[in-house]
Amino acid sequence: MLTLSIAFVLSFLFTLLVIRYSSVHAHITADWDLNGVQKFHARPVPRVGGLGISLALVGVSIALFVLRDSEALGYPYFLLLCSATPAFLAGFIEDLTKRVSPRERLIATMVSAILAAYLLDARIVRIDIHYLDMALALPFLGGLITVFAVAGVANAINIIDGFNGLASMVSMLMFVSLAYVSFQVSDPLIITVAFAMVGAILGFFIWNFPAGHIFLGDGGAYLIGFVLAECSILLVMRNPQVSAWYPVLMLIYPIFETLFSIYRRRVLKGVPAGYPDGVHLHTLIYQRLMRWAVGSKEERHRLRRNSMTSPYLWLLSLMAVLPATLFWNNRTMLLIFTGLFIVLYVWLYWRIVRFQSPRWMIIKR
Repeated sequence: MLTLSIAFVLSFLFTLLVIRYSSVHAHITADWDLNGVQKFHARPVPRVGGLGISLALVGVSIALFVLRDSEALGYPYFLLLCSATPAFLAGFIEDLTKRVSPRERLIATMVSAILAAYLLDARIVRIDIHYLDMALALPFLGGLITVFAVAGVANAINIIDGFNGLASMVSMLMFVSLAYVSFQVSDPLIITVAFAMVGAILGFFIWNFPAGHIFLGDGGAYLIGFVLAECSILLVMRNPQVSAWYPVLMLIYPIFETLFSIYRRRVLKGVPAGYPDGVHLHTLIYQRLMRWAVGSKEERHRLRRNSMTSPYLWLLSLMAVLPATLFWNNRTMLLIFTGLFIVLYVWLYWRIVRFQSPRWMIIKR
């Protein structure tokens, strides 16, 4: 809890400073694009929320070296932050310049994954399927799959970062789950990292939801996604009793959102996988459910619609995170709930995209 408290206080204060002096740096840090297909804010807002989160994590690293056993916790925690640096910087530079392409950010995240594999030996070594586990034993193949998996999860968190509080709350739920499972198997490193991430994200979340004073940005999304992926890999690798399907179910919402988006773009539309569009599930909920609840184009109503969208996706994510947390060592149950989540997602998407939203989702004015 000490790391959570330190991370929360630092993140809260650093984020407050960014907001307080936004007039000084808004020409660099604010998101001035109000009309893009994935833009739903009514006024320019700083999109460098990842800065406060990253500085809070650095503060926790210093505290670990000062207050705790640096060899057992401080040093590997520091190496994890070092590994995350390329992914964070690529996203953060994009937040400032808008000139870092998706491919360049993906490559930077892959570099981070390679660093983690080298510095922490963080590799996917099993997926609890015998013949595939034999293939993963081959160093090159296992390393290649690890790099693509880490980059994929980091990109997936960035994809769901569309509305106030969406990616940040979903990520906090996942880190709480990681903290619980790592406590069950007595893994102090993952507990420390998970609590630090919860505190750092919470310090940002307070300013982001519901008022939207600051956005997470690509830097924050890639940082959170990278740490989620690496914690999942390390937890499974270091603790044989944890099923390899636990992180799959825990992360299934952003993962399947990404895979479904690739399918929708490449197969159905014939456009590049990284092509932006406005038909993600969270976008459809905003456009086809929230506009009826709060229909005015006034800034305060647009802000309210934005914030009212996120709780739907929090609940959807929780329907994967909760069973993953309960059945973290039961492969059969994890597989069943993974399948059920995919069916639920596709059903919801199919209903909403055809203007047949379930009545329980519709809020009356």
